[in-house]
Amino acid sequence: MNHITKQRTILAIEDEKPLLDAIRIRLENMGFRALTARSIEEAIGKLQSGERVDAIWLDHYLIGQENGLDLVVKIKSTEDWKNIPVFVVSNTATNEKVQAYLQLGIQKYYVKSNFRMEEIIKDIAGYLENPEVSA
Repeated sequence: MNHITKQRTILAIEDEKPLLDAIRIRLENMGFRALTARSIEEAIGKLQSGERVDAIWLDHYLIGQENGLDLVVKIKSTEDWKNIPVFVVSNTATNEKVQAYLQLGIQKYYVKSNFRMEEIIKDIAGYLENPEVSA
């Protein structure tokens, strides 16, 4: 099942712990190394740890005052992180919200109810294997 040639690391940022655990398990089952965070502070801590992060799975709603958009602004304005691909997976998608994320440079926006976890992970894997084609 593991078709990923070298192990890639995905930072999954999701406020709901049971869902975050499920994402982590699925990522690991599909051959990824998974880091997890439930808030912007935790996510930034993981990014600052110096561990390589190949992609970010980001929920819009997070624990704390800030949301996923705030985190994307921080990621894209930080030299060491600005090229990390970000995939937003959220419960809702107003056109304004989706456009705001896309304008900040995320790779793709998913509405959770429209995609299975495996589909999203396969999309991320495909992007990491060939970024020019998958965007």
